[in-house]
Amino acid sequence: MLTKRVQSLSPSLTIAISTLAAELKAEGKDVISFSAGEPDFGTPEVIKDAAKKALDANFTGYTAVPGIPEVLNAVKEKLKRDNNLDYKASDIIISNGAKHSLFNLMQAAIQEGDEVIIPAPYWVTYPELVTYSGGTSVFIETSDETNFKITADQLKAAITPKTKALILTTPSNPTGAVYSQAELEALAEVLKGTDIMVISDEMYEKLVYDGKFTAVASISDDMFARTITVNGLSKSVAMTGWRFGYLATPNSELIAAMKKLQSQSTSNINSITQHAAIVALDGQADDEIEMMRQAFSKRRDLAVALFNASDKLSVIKPDGAFYLFVNIKKVTNDSMEFCKRLLEEKGIALVPGLGFGSEGYFRFSFATDEESIKEGIKRVIDFCETY
Repeated sequence: MLTKRVQSLSPSLTIAISTLAAELKAEGKDVISFSAGEPDFGTPEVIKDAAKKALDANFTGYTAVPGIPEVLNAVKEKLKRDNNLDYKASDIIISNGAKHSLFNLMQAAIQEGDEVIIPAPYWVTYPELVTYSGGTSVFIETSDETNFKITADQLKAAITPKTKALILTTPSNPTGAVYSQAELEALAEVLKGTDIMVISDEMYEKLVYDGKFTAVASISDDMFARTITVNGLSKSVAMTGWRFGYLATPNSELIAAMKKLQSQSTSNINSITQHAAIVALDGQADDEIEMMRQAFSKRRDLAVALFNASDKLSVIKPDGAFYLFVNIKKVTNDSMEFCKRLLEEKGIALVPGLGFGSEGYFRFSFATDEESIKEGIKRVIDFCETY
């Protein structure tokens, strides 16, 4: 009865674990979850006020599929101001979160026979979307020894005549790795003379603690032409439930195809969210974004120090995002069994590295309060002593 394409999908492991943790907590069990990729801060007041104004003005009807002109212009200006990227408003489409943007892109651009290069560890959704679109994922392995970043030589070795796209995530989920300008320039050099698209997921752009963020499309004119920039407001502006993602590309054929696809699926995103997003994009929430960034930076330093105090665990300090990708190879290489038992015995919810394509690690989200971080890591270390 079911199609082969839907049967090829696996449910999101991160969502499954977060849901299980919430269910156990609702049953009265002492559970601390570090599995969700969601800030524990509320949406900034200025954004909520903009939504209230839209409601009061009865801005509750359909809009144009790619978004209202005001929000498209806000994205355009943000990309120019923050990233030195000169897109036209017609190069942009607003979707129901960056995951929806990526789904539209894969459906429009990837088909049977295409290969998509994905550095591992990777966000759990990337290979699922490639498979659903009929493509094949080609993984490039990294580790904490290489700061979870691929090299130009690795990229060159992975390219075949079937390569259609490369996915880059900076800062990374699940590792927090941030590519420097020099590293991106080296990758760009490999791609010169090819028709390979670069899908740049920049969702955690505002959450960089060391160094600076460099937009992939800003590296060169060649990279601008081949790069599809994907971003949103969920993580850095604490707007996960608002579902605001956007995609920008100068490829008019590709953007037209995605607009056509979205017109026959979800149509426009929530009209009120679009109005609220304008003030999130134009700088009115920057002070609160910076407050969250500083809080996450402090939590990162605390969590890294606590984990590295254990002789059984180790983690490199991430430059961005709000995750640690913790090495458990001195304890076990079976991250799934480790996380399952940890939840059952200690009430700690983590995401096994296996789900991100890298065994021997777990992902720990430090988007939670410091007391929970201290207690949670204490339980993890205690668990490792008797594992």
